[in-house]
Amino acid sequence: MSRNLLPLGLAALATAGTAHAEVPAVAVDIAPVHSLVARVMEGVGEPDLIVPPGASPHGYSLRPSEAKALQGAGIVFWIGPDLTPWLAETIMTLAPDADALELLAAPGTTELELREGALFEAHDHDDEEHAGDEDHEDDEHAQEETGEAGTHDDHDAEAAADGAHDGHDHGTLDAHAWLDPGNAQVWLDAIAAKLSSADPENAGAYFANAAESKAEMDTLVAEIDGILDPVRDGSFIVFHDAYQYFEAAFDISASGAISLSDAAKPSPARVAEIHERVSDANVTCVLTEPQFNPNLVETVLGGTEAQSGVLDPLGSDLAPGTDLYPRLLRNLAQTLAECL
Repeated sequence: MSRNLLPLGLAALATAGTAHAEVPAVAVDIAPVHSLVARVMEGVGEPDLIVPPGASPHGYSLRPSEAKALQGAGIVFWIGPDLTPWLAETIMTLAPDADALELLAAPGTTELELREGALFEAHDHDDEEHAGDEDHEDDEHAQEETGEAGTHDDHDAEAAADGAHDGHDHGTLDAHAWLDPGNAQVWLDAIAAKLSSADPENAGAYFANAAESKAEMDTLVAEIDGILDPVRDGSFIVFHDAYQYFEAAFDISASGAISLSDAAKPSPARVAEIHERVSDANVTCVLTEPQFNPNLVETVLGGTEAQSGVLDPLGSDLAPGTDLYPRLLRNLAQTLAECL
């Protein structure tokens, strides 16, 4: 008998017998991690993104809709305080009962220390001062664009937003661990396990999606290796030192960084130092990022034959969703190959 031809009473019983438990509300810090979570949840539910594409994760004031999503979350996935020092307190304030998974601390994750030496040394006092000025200007600009300064839904959201400006209290770990696809594969399993513990009825779907995504990641790694094979010996400098996980994963190395931190603006002395490096060390490529001042790169390139390109470690120009993560890594590889 067709399902549509079942008597009304039997149809109701059949529907009740296959009813699904409520899918947990999930919030995620940055777009690359959101992409991984969305892939694991594909066909079951959709996670909320807390820090939108194009915004700096190091210091951010939540909009009302983002604060509401975090408040309603039963599970929170985030890189950890080494990337978003403000978010730890914000989670405690807005989502104290949420089950939060710090991915950088997940078992099996490859962790790299902040790089020093060879133009990667710790930033100086001038950089700190410029960083504070730049952050203040960025906050004011963001408020002018959104018109949402001081418009958080409640006192908790306001307190959480204030916490975002307490400073960039980064640890000793390089937090850009999502740029290693091996870490992404570890996290896919961790994400599936966390979701399954809260939603055992859909555990099969979560783990199946994670397994499929890990296999897709193997194919992606092979593709990227092919893209980078012809240029592995090239010499390049990046705007800030965010790429050592990608470099280690694909056996390609930057020669230095213009800015010593993505939360800091380089001093004139630093720019002059990098310019000298480009001139004297046969650097063929200098790579900036969408949110940084292109004039700095022009200064570094002045009088040299080096090429330039734009790297985007957060995928700020990509639509959030399941495709963002593989597109992000592929774009990094293609930009490097074209510049070199």
